[in-house]
Amino acid sequence: MKEKIYTIPLMDAFKAEDECPFCFIERNLEQHAMDFVLGSGASYMEDDVRAETDKMGFCRTHYKKMFDYGNRLGCGLILTTHFKKKNEELKQQIKMFSPGKASMLGHFKKAKIDTDNPKTSIGNWVKEQENSCYICDYYQNTYNRYLDTFFELYRKNPEFKDLFKNSKGFCLPHFSDLVETAEVLLSDKEKRDFYDHLFPLMTENLQRVTDDLEWFCDKFDYKNKDADWKNSRDAIQRGMQKAAGSYPADPPYKAEK
Repeated sequence: MKEKIYTIPLMDAFKAEDECPFCFIERNLEQHAMDFVLGSGASYMEDDVRAETDKMGFCRTHYKKMFDYGNRLGCGLILTTHFKKKNEELKQQIKMFSPGKASMLGHFKKAKIDTDNPKTSIGNWVKEQENSCYICDYYQNTYNRYLDTFFELYRKNPEFKDLFKNSKGFCLPHFSDLVETAEVLLSDKEKRDFYDHLFPLMTENLQRVTDDLEWFCDKFDYKNKDADWKNSRDAIQRGMQKAAGSYPADPPYKAEK
């Protein structure tokens, strides 16, 4: 199968020999989204983009990354119009709010809030804001297409299939995404073939990282102070990536000067 423009990033991600090729792709997509939102192209000055950021806002993680990115004026302009919209919504929410009837035993109860399932209209409104993020949405849609592309290449491209078989596996969240997508896209025969490769790949590489972590800790024993670090020097960040995805040791992504 001849490489196409949309397959190149996925091929490059597997050739990078990362702990998780999809983390590699996700980081590139997120950085591209950051550049699009706050970079020199100044998309935040475009009316259609600003309308979307006003509506969606950003998640806690991306507010922090936007702050670290370095474009203070861009952040200020985005937040100003976003807050104008939120002010109107807040007034409407307060106007519509109706307190629930207090329980007779309420004074004897301790606070126990289920943050995933708010019981009030205001709680639901705020929860919607927390789950809405322009940057997450921007790259999540593209990420989903890469999942489709992964299985297209797996079926048709022998070189890619070899890259997959010889990879270091995936982080657990992206491993889950692959299994969920395989259940939708693959035939029963294709699933058997895919899982016969994927599951040993995951168990072997999770054990590899476990061994690296164990040796990293053992190196702090005085008996091993002169022993070789082997592959354990960066075991902490690789272990964190394998467990939850992303790159915990990465410095903040900043605007190009």
